[in-house]
Amino acid sequence: MGFISRIRDGLKKTRSGIMGRMENLFARSAFDEDFYGELEEILIGADVGVETTLELVQKLRERIKTDKLKEPDRVMEVLKGLLLEILGTDKTGLNIDTDKPSVVLVLGVNGVGKTTTIGKLAARLRNEGKKVVLAAGDTFRAAAIEQLEVWSERSGAEIIKHQQGGDPAAVLFDAVNAARSRAADVVICDTAGRLHNKANLMEELKKVRRVVEKAMPGAPHEILLVLDASTGQNALVQARVFNESAPLTGVVLTKLDGTAKGGIVVAVARELSVPVKFVGVGESIDDLQPFDPVEYVDGLFAAD
Repeated sequence: MGFISRIRDGLKKTRSGIMGRMENLFARSAFDEDFYGELEEILIGADVGVETTLELVQKLRERIKTDKLKEPDRVMEVLKGLLLEILGTDKTGLNIDTDKPSVVLVLGVNGVGKTTTIGKLAARLRNEGKKVVLAAGDTFRAAAIEQLEVWSERSGAEIIKHQQGGDPAAVLFDAVNAARSRAADVVICDTAGRLHNKANLMEELKKVRRVVEKAMPGAPHEILLVLDASTGQNALVQARVFNESAPLTGVVLTKLDGTAKGGIVVAVARELSVPVKFVGVGESIDDLQPFDPVEYVDGLFAAD
């Protein structure tokens, strides 16, 4: 399937959760206080977020009044346009620097699909003809190192690792230097995700950033945060914590196909002012897709 089919299929649970109610709501054609109240409930229920929802509904209210809108289809199109104002209309790709290698630091708490995302991203870059090095910087979990080794084999990327319990910053330092000596295009760095030990984790991330920049001035070129879409507003809490120590350049939302609350994409874009760069819409190696705001909104409102 192409991206359009994948995103529409991936948003099926979200769409079935909100579009039935929304279609019934818009069919009434009476844009009164009851309409706006129920629309707020639907959007908040889809995890668009309270502040974002209130802003959207207020702008929709103003447009309906100013443009004297009465047709449900026209109002629906205005709502879609307001969502795109938040998301933007441009695709946002990876910042791959011409001064090789580009260093991509990947963050996220345990369980969000971080290591799998790294593997799928490596496979995508390899398919584009790029030479990729993986850095096994989550040295606190033996399973993380082993999992990254599996993805290294599947994707054809090289891997730099140390023993479990080693210094994560040292792994990343060695990986960047190895990538430079081997003329690699991209280094993708895994990191630990022990958010329950927040203070130590944040200090560690600051150290990792300093060491990576020491290994290659200007790096990291990307700092991506992996979030589990099914956790909804909790994902935003995680994002704010990580953003304090490592200013994010992009977000990857995994498991979008497994949640009825796919509106979290909108909340992330508005409340963090950070672009969503990739979404996970399945389990296969090619189900990590570059995020397209227009196709997302179309997929959200598409008829099954």
